Amino acid sequence: MEEEKHKKKKNKKAIKGVIVAVISILFICLIFSTVFALINLGNSNIIKGVSINNIDVSGNTKESALSKFTDLIDKAKSKEIVLKYEENERIITLEELEIEYKTEKAVDEAYLVGRSSNILINNFNIIQALINKKNINIDYSFNEEKFNSIIADFNSTLPEAVIQYDYSIEEDELIITKGKPGIAIDLDSLYKDIKKEINSLSTNGTVIDVKVKHSDPDEINLEKIHKEIYKEAEDAYISDNPKTVHPNVNGVDFKVTMEEAKELLKEDKEEYIIPLKITIANKTLNDLGEEAFPTQLGTYSTKFNVSNTNRCTNIRLATEKINGTVVLPGEVFSYNKTVGKRTIAAGFKEAGAYAGGKVVQEVGGGICQVSSTLYNAVLYANLEIVERTNHCFECSYIAASRDATVSWGTLDFKFKNTRKYPIKVVASSKNGVETVSIYGLPEEIEYEVIIQDKRTGTVSRTTKYVDDDTIAEGEELVTETGHDGCTSEAYRILRLNGETVSTTLLSKDRYDALARVINRGTKKTVETVAPVEEPETKIETKTTEETPKNEEKPKTEEPSKNEEKPKTNTVVENAVSEEPKENKIVNEQTNAI
Repeated sequence: MEEEKHKKKKNKKAIKGVIVAVISILFICLIFSTVFALINLGNSNIIKGVSINNIDVSGNTKESALSKFTDLIDKAKSKEIVLKYEENERIITLEELEIEYKTEKAVDEAYLVGRSSNILINNFNIIQALINKKNINIDYSFNEEKFNSIIADFNSTLPEAVIQYDYSIEEDELIITKGKPGIAIDLDSLYKDIKKEINSLSTNGTVIDVKVKHSDPDEINLEKIHKEIYKEAEDAYISDNPKTVHPNVNGVDFKVTMEEAKELLKEDKEEYIIPLKITIANKTLNDLGEEAFPTQLGTYSTKFNVSNTNRCTNIRLATEKINGTVVLPGEVFSYNKTVGKRTIAAGFKEAGAYAGGKVVQEVGGGICQVSSTLYNAVLYANLEIVERTNHCFECSYIAASRDATVSWGTLDFKFKNTRKYPIKVVASSKNGVETVSIYGLPEEIEYEVIIQDKRTGTVSRTTKYVDDDTIAEGEELVTETGHDGCTSEAYRILRLNGETVSTTLLSKDRYDALARVINRGTKKTVETVAPVEEPETKIETKTTEETPKNEEKPKTEEPSKNEEKPKTNTVVENAVSEEPKENKIVNEQTNAI
């Protein structure tokens, strides 16, 4: 019993000792925390050990840290990122991707380290930052649609790029173009590389080696195509209270059964034609006349060179294709679907176009002038732009950031009719002027639309030297003068009763410089070799017989006048004997694009 009492006493003493020790430790921690807090109480700066995007901001005030990153981000946005695959390159900037960094949020988070909780937790966070460091990444957002458009454009220029199947309706035929296997950019890998550049905030230009992978085109999905094109015929009419325009709809359906259509696709062909049954509505919107489209909502004109007949033909054909097109409320207009595939069979000609970062001759060259003119008419009609991409180089017929390039199977121009009523596209091409107008019914509120474009920078041209063995060594020939590129942006300003209601950024664009190309001569000149004169040899002949006085001396034959004299072995190079050739400029004119 005595032993048990003794043990209990010892246990009680031990427990009391532990309690006293814990209380002492807590008391010491409290004193330490209080002292530590008092030391940091007057500190209005970001504590030590805190970084933003791995850049140390210790000791900075909120204002100085924000200013520091604002300057850094402005420089990082304008740096050039070169996407490179073999010989193909595409330059982009973070600004072009319309990136927005949430800098203030990151700076606030950095400042609150050691300040956002109670005294014990704050002190713990301060000590942890000192020992383990604390890094905060800046959140950001960017225009993924613009990024995907840029990548699609770059992908289309790669050698042996994959081509997806596509289709168009030509009168009463559905034309399906078969896709082709090829290479495609590895988007997951490229996204990682781009995000790494976004997070680094580096102001130095960089090159990203684009990874690709083999890709097969999608299988032709007839059910999907049928669902997209099928329509029942409906007459057009106008109803009142409220006034509404109901457009006509022509009926569209396969003229053959689905099974028969699938049988047609079993043939190994590049292009398949499926006959269509078109049911014409009894009354169309055009039959309604000006009653349905009384007001011009937006219009725009550009000029072109009438002497370039092939280009004029392409512009005329594209204009005729879009002319009279009616777009219903909520409907999306597709330029590629409306104009169709540009082929020789469809009447299109070869003309100058931009492709793969250079000027080439392409079937349908010039139709981008029609899409660009339409783009501006749509802007003035205050309609929504769904898809639009700028050219790689500037166009002479329109200002920077006012163009809209198209390419069959890759780049399209699309807009959505966001108005209450149908709109009609009216287009004409004559006397060197392309004009596109949008007509429709006015709404209760109509804004004055101002489109403002401005150049924000210059992309200087570079000089490229090419060795040329047809030109004498030391001589140079300018084959392309090139031109500078630029960065630019465009805004849509809406005004009502003389007051600005809104200013909306439409796009920020970059136009590459076209390099100046100089051919540098590598042809070696051959020195003139003088003829070697041989010494004369005199031969004395003694005769034993005298020549009779009456006999004539034998005559030596003189060379015939027609006989050529011996030639010397002098070699004269053309480059030595000719006058120096004047440097000729062989340069594609941008006004042909």
